[in-house]
Amino acid sequence: MMRRRLILLGLAAALSAPAFASGQSDDEVDFFRAAQLDAVSRVQTALLRGVSPNVRDPNGETGLIVAMRYESLKVARLLMDQPGIDLEAKAPNGNTALMMAAFRTNKQAVLEMLQRGAQVNQKGWTALHYAAAAGSVEITTILLDKYAYIDAETPSGMTPLMIAAREGQEDVVALLLKEGADATLKDGGFHLTAAEFALKADKPWIAKTINAFLAAKQAKP
Repeated sequence: MMRRRLILLGLAAALSAPAFASGQSDDEVDFFRAAQLDAVSRVQTALLRGVSPNVRDPNGETGLIVAMRYESLKVARLLMDQPGIDLEAKAPNGNTALMMAAFRTNKQAVLEMLQRGAQVNQKGWTALHYAAAAGSVEITTILLDKYAYIDAETPSGMTPLMIAAREGQEDVVALLLKEGADATLKDGGFHLTAAEFALKADKPWIAKTINAFLAAKQAKP
């Protein structure tokens, strides 16, 4: 059992580690390392040497997505202002740079991406799901103000409210309910409502908040 656990831990570490394949040029390798370190001058040098701002690493992520994950805002700004930059580029798992900035609760990065025209809505997982998971009331509010679809569904049918409830993000749950999230929806996998997700995740106080909201809503004439 211990050996199996160690193998699984090793695999998880390998999957989460940065990948720099031999198929990349030296400039591309340095570009992605610099993006992690917020080394803006090195990224600028790589771009001047012909590296595309939309080049992908062996994990299928662009430099902008990597920069947002590592909160390298100076590099992110440089890349966002490059001609031809694809703000909507998706990693193989569907992540966009805006989604990563929302998950990291980097308000400034989110604002700057939105100012440059990043889209808040897409099919499947969205930045609003990530902000809800992270418990950021500020970023959730910003996204809703930009007309993020409040009941957006992941491929398995989970809404931001379900995500926030499962993660125990009480303030975000309250905000989403106030802004009109549908607490009666069920996901497509477990067929649970947001309140039921909270109970399943051993967060009964969240379920109580949601059920009280529904009861008050039903009691209104």
